Amino acid sequence: MPGPVACVCGPTASGKSAVADLVASSMGCPVVSVDAMQVYRSMDIGTAKTPVAERRAELLMVDVAGFDEPYSAALFQRDARRCVDRSLETAGCAVLCGGTGLYLDAVIDEMDFPSGDAASDPRARYEAVARERGPEALWTLLRDRDPESAAAVHPNNVRRVVRALELADQGESYAERTRHLRHRDPHYAARIWALVPERETLYARIDRRVDEMFAAGLVDEVRALDEAGIRRSATASQAIGYKEVLAALDGLCTLDEAREQVKRSTRRYAKRQLSWIRRDGRATVVPMGETTVEGAAALVTDDLRRSVEAGR
Repeated sequence: MPGPVACVCGPTASGKSAVADLVASSMGCPVVSVDAMQVYRSMDIGTAKTPVAERRAELLMVDVAGFDEPYSAALFQRDARRCVDRSLETAGCAVLCGGTGLYLDAVIDEMDFPSGDAASDPRARYEAVARERGPEALWTLLRDRDPESAAAVHPNNVRRVVRALELADQGESYAERTRHLRHRDPHYAARIWALVPERETLYARIDRRVDEMFAAGLVDEVRALDEAGIRRSATASQAIGYKEVLAALDGLCTLDEAREQVKRSTRRYAKRQLSWIRRDGRATVVPMGETTVEGAAALVTDDLRRSVEAGR
């Protein structure tokens, strides 16, 4: 089994990007991002991409698609694994970083997806429902057809709701398929490290990060994306930070109200990320209240270096 692969994950604002960057820099390899939204070009501030000037190591799997391009989990799996394989070949190890559980699983585990090529007619039709009537209407359609799968998918996760509806069209259940995926074989010899701050600290970091995003020009970024047609993408337009600012630009709320809603949405997302870590059960938890970014990076680096040496 190819490896070793170190996976640095955790809730948003946990410090995982900084930790992964330090680990990769020490090991002489790139960081492979496993974030569902950072793949899109021009969505920089709202997805918290590490600025190029602040990166010690090369960052891969960001800015690989336009928001209006169909870019599925299958395509991500293919492209990210190519990055990991090159890193293993050239550096003898690989470092992954991100908070999107499905995308991490797609890379390090044996998971089969549809081809991920151009969007099918049903997919385009379902995305049009979300775009024209809102994500809640699309989720309600799923609930009426497959209540069990609807209960397993957040209404705002348009991509996953669309996938569940596609499976329902084929006579399959998203919930049932997900249960089977929990018993999957590994594709790489990977170790998952979960950075978990104390809740009060995490929420304070989230609030501060959102304030910094607005100060850095998030509204201007969303306005430019709106002019470029981001609303045509049911996925990108529903991303946290973008959805709320679009609502403010439409006059549905003030920018201050949008800012507070982004904070609430981000905290809820962080809770879901922590739930994924607990449910997965494989992660070595690093309590960030007991260490620093540098300390966590040293822990991961030492373990990864031992694994590399053991494999020689």
